[in-house]
Amino acid sequence: MEKLLNIQKQLLPDLLQVMRKRYEILRHIQLMQPVGRRSLTAALHTTERVLRAEVDFLRAQGLVLVDASGMRLTASGTDLLADMESLIKELFGLTQLEADLSAYLGIGRVVIVPGDADRSDWVKKEMGRAGARLLKQYAIPDQIVAVAGGSTILAVAESMMPTPAFKMTTFVPARGGVGEAVELEANYIASMMAKKTGGKYRLLHVPDQLSDESYQTLIREPNIQEVLESIRHARIVVHGVGDAKTMAIRRKSSRAVLEKLEESGAVGESFGYYFNRQGEIVYRVQTAGLQMKDLNRVEKIIAVAGGSSKAEAISAICSMLSQDTLITDEGAARAILKQVVHS
Repeated sequence: MEKLLNIQKQLLPDLLQVMRKRYEILRHIQLMQPVGRRSLTAALHTTERVLRAEVDFLRAQGLVLVDASGMRLTASGTDLLADMESLIKELFGLTQLEADLSAYLGIGRVVIVPGDADRSDWVKKEMGRAGARLLKQYAIPDQIVAVAGGSTILAVAESMMPTPAFKMTTFVPARGGVGEAVELEANYIASMMAKKTGGKYRLLHVPDQLSDESYQTLIREPNIQEVLESIRHARIVVHGVGDAKTMAIRRKSSRAVLEKLEESGAVGESFGYYFNRQGEIVYRVQTAGLQMKDLNRVEKIIAVAGGSSKAEAISAICSMLSQDTLITDEGAARAILKQVVHS
């Protein structure tokens, strides 16, 4: 099989590009269905003329259904897309990219989805689907799953489905609220995962960033102590990776903190810790929720983050924090490994 793929790459490179283009169209239809032609054209960064020709071909093959509500995959299209996933990864070097990134970051398992989340929100959706599939594989009854906030983890929650193990799972926020859009908060995401899967959830009604005095007062509250204890007993933790400056601004940090982060070369943030390019912690905020020392007791830690602009942040944090799995995209993976070549 590998020999045949190498021959195709050398003799029929145009054919492979057509295959990838049609795979991308099918994948976007699956994520967006039912979807109109204009919305799909924008998501794929193509023209309506090109898309029309490709959709006509896919419809003639019985892979796509077009009606008044928009385009959707047929059962044959869904099956073909699932069958193509491993082939596409092999054809376009993503399997090797996963192995290279796993070795460089020292992570047991890396899952890379095609595309770059900086260019398409639908790549983030695809990372979410990969995260949901992985959680389903790892799930056991009577477990606690702690989840962080952010748009990528929200995408994971949106893709989750009920299973017997999930129905006996308790979802908890890994941290308090940052004070951003409610749907990006860890509390909201934990509750959505529970509702999507039929599981249970607990909420942590405290701000993410606290003064020492406020922190000491709040953690003495019986209800908060109980939730924090559940969080510390999480079997699985799912978290994103933030850009250092972006996260500091979202936390409404002072100018002094922003200057300190810039001077120390902070590039990434996770769990309230800020890291420089070498993976060293250069600053931390007092947060209610999971602390670095708590991660040592966690059975499975899953990072979900993508976009080429987050390459430095992902590299710094995932090389420092012990991850079981990283789910990322092609844009971030290639940018991380490009840095290695030029370092």
